[in-house]
Amino acid sequence: MSKVWFVTGSSRGLGRSFVEAALARGDKVAATARSTASLDELVTTYGDAVLPLELDVTDRATVFDSVQRATDRFGRLDVVVNNAGYAQIGAIEELTEQELRDQFETNVFGAAWVIQAALPRLRAQGSGHVVQLSSIAGLIAMPLGGAYQASKWALEALNETLAREAADFGIKVTVIEPAGFATRSGKNPDPLANGHLAETNPAYDGLRQRLAGMMGNQPAGDPAAAARTLLKIVDSDNPPLRVLFGQGFHQMLEQVYADRLKTWSDGQDLSVEAHGNLAQSSATTP
Repeated sequence: MSKVWFVTGSSRGLGRSFVEAALARGDKVAATARSTASLDELVTTYGDAVLPLELDVTDRATVFDSVQRATDRFGRLDVVVNNAGYAQIGAIEELTEQELRDQFETNVFGAAWVIQAALPRLRAQGSGHVVQLSSIAGLIAMPLGGAYQASKWALEALNETLAREAADFGIKVTVIEPAGFATRSGKNPDPLANGHLAETNPAYDGLRQRLAGMMGNQPAGDPAAAARTLLKIVDSDNPPLRVLFGQGFHQMLEQVYADRLKTWSDGQDLSVEAHGNLAQSSATTP
């Protein structure tokens, strides 16, 4: 049975690959982008199976209107893919207030508006699948990515909470955490070159140079393969809450989480000291 998709950020990258894979197998897709001109080729190829929608996810009213239009057109929603987002690059000291706010407006608030608009419809159906595009940056922190990583960490918590809140209504949630994918010119994208760049402070030039030498060393993933894997996930009766897309980071994540557990374990004496003993304190107070 074909599915109905609502996908944000459909103009290019993984979002575009997801849309094309769904349409190619006979599903229907409400594809959103900042400009519907980028979706013309899809309409030409797939006709009425695709509904192009111009959408800026930071505009909450337009998000709700777009979800309504998709539901009116196709009668239901089965898969909601929160893919729209971008990377703001810069040291914490370099970020302007507006850059930090804009990062969260798109990556976090935009995703929240889509969820809020779609959830009543999924709940009424008693079914549906919310797919959130996070990132390996939602699990680890590296220099110069504080704004982007903070937004992705927020999305991880938002969607884990959603999974617990929506499970009783038959709604599934999956957080996709991609590593590098060859979404531009067949290469593993370098966020230091392709993201939104803050005005640089020379104090961080050395750090930038060291990181530039590290970027792009991981093998770039194939977006078409990622799309095929997503189809398998949304067709599953028991999809994972989280899944890494791509190779090269699993071992790093194991070390990151081992280090966190060790840090907490090593600080147990401080934890006990900070807790105190209210009963004893009350008893000895004159």
